[in-house]
Amino acid sequence: MSWQARVVRNRYVDSVRLMAVAQSLRERDGVAACEVLTGTPANLEQLAARGIAADAAPTDIVLAVDAGSSEDAAAALDAGEQALAADPPRAGGDGGSVSAPPRTSVSAARALGGANVALVSVPGEYATLEAHRALSEGMHTFLFSDHVSLDDELALKRRGAERGLLVMGPGCGTAMLGGAGLGFANVVPSGPVGVVAAAGTGAQEVAVLLAGAGVGVSQIIGVGGRDLHAEIGGIMFRAAMRTLAEDDETETLLLVSKPPSREAVQALGDVDVKGKRVVAAFVGWEGGDAPFEIHPTLDAGAFAAAGATPPRVDALERAITDAARRHSRGGAVSGGSAGAAAGSGHADGDDGDGRAAHVLGLYSGGSLAYEAVTLLEPLLGPVGGNAGHGDDDERHAIFDLGEEEYTQGRPHPMVDLETRLGFLRERAARDDVACVLLDVVIGHGSHADPAGGLAPELGRLARSRVVIAHVCGTELDPQDVRRQERTLRDAGVFVAPTNAAAAQLAAHAVAVSNRRVTA
Repeated sequence: MSWQARVVRNRYVDSVRLMAVAQSLRERDGVAACEVLTGTPANLEQLAARGIAADAAPTDIVLAVDAGSSEDAAAALDAGEQALAADPPRAGGDGGSVSAPPRTSVSAARALGGANVALVSVPGEYATLEAHRALSEGMHTFLFSDHVSLDDELALKRRGAERGLLVMGPGCGTAMLGGAGLGFANVVPSGPVGVVAAAGTGAQEVAVLLAGAGVGVSQIIGVGGRDLHAEIGGIMFRAAMRTLAEDDETETLLLVSKPPSREAVQALGDVDVKGKRVVAAFVGWEGGDAPFEIHPTLDAGAFAAAGATPPRVDALERAITDAARRHSRGGAVSGGSAGAAAGSGHADGDDGDGRAAHVLGLYSGGSLAYEAVTLLEPLLGPVGGNAGHGDDDERHAIFDLGEEEYTQGRPHPMVDLETRLGFLRERAARDDVACVLLDVVIGHGSHADPAGGLAPELGRLARSRVVIAHVCGTELDPQDVRRQERTLRDAGVFVAPTNAAAAQLAAHAVAVSNRRVTA
């Protein structure tokens, strides 16, 4: 059965509701796959690549289903159209009507009176103008939108700095200001560590590790992933550090980023932090002179800021060793040659047919994916995938499924599990994949039960290969980190205490599968 499509004309529905409609159609008997997208040029191009033709405008919605029969397809399309036609409730809690919502951030700010933060989440071509409008109204700006040019980002940040306002972004996924989370945010206790982050899931990871160590967070100020690039020069990093230095609740500043420009880092040393301690977790940092204490992994930076000892993983490593040996004898990867232990060379042996045992990483968090690459490459050699050095079927691969090529026309993988499930059903099932590595990021804004949604596929894979996951979250999050971890363990998944530990354990699993580790 081929794809069938239907266009619903002149209908706007937000992305979360589109996702819910798509999921309800995927769960119908006889439906193999489904897409529910707005008719933007990028989405139509994405559909065309799958052989789906639709004559639609950006104001339209395209329903497309791949079903076992024409009757099943028609029934699913009818159900989808009916779901889209139903207006969401607009009544107040007492059943009365409510006034129409403001149509612009400026009118919303004026209606509220006293608002001082604007959250901008619109397509990139409109985001810059909206951010400038927010700055004109005297509001700090949380710029969730991506696809803002470097020149526009620089202009926004210079203007914000001149006005004493924070420009958090573009592409800022996480912040916590005055106890309120913006974007994807975890529920963490209040405490003495203030976080400045050019990494969304990096900020989440350090915050939850601090919470697990019994240390709370005062504020999290995201600045966008390019702020410490040479072209931007850390404009908002410096502004955020000054803000935290003036915050009476903040005693330690924890700085988080992927590899920054060394010049930008040196410039941070000129910020007057009022004598407060500064610790940095700059993922992949290779050393050199720095004006403060820098660690190359997120967990090392978080535990240093907390004054805590990292958790031991000896027992987990032994269990993974046993599982990898068992699977390499009779599971996904068989045979191999002996060699050096992980950490003393690249674990790129091969199975009896000349195929190396590989690790496949499927991440929803870009910072976490990048951290995995920086830890795996010294142990395993080159890593492909879009988080590594391109997609290469002949080697280890780490994928950041939150990148544009996987999110055009659909929600982020922290919200929608479908892209990752597709990878698990197809690529992860290949015979040369000895270890599947993934993150599960919970908290406000994320999927209601990601572990539950992933567990059936992960459990199937865990019967023939090692599956390792790290859950980034707290017990206070709506999904509850302990419940998520328990669901994964029940499916046969090894759950690591940090993202860095998960990557290191994956390298160990592959080394064992390649018979590079002796008893």
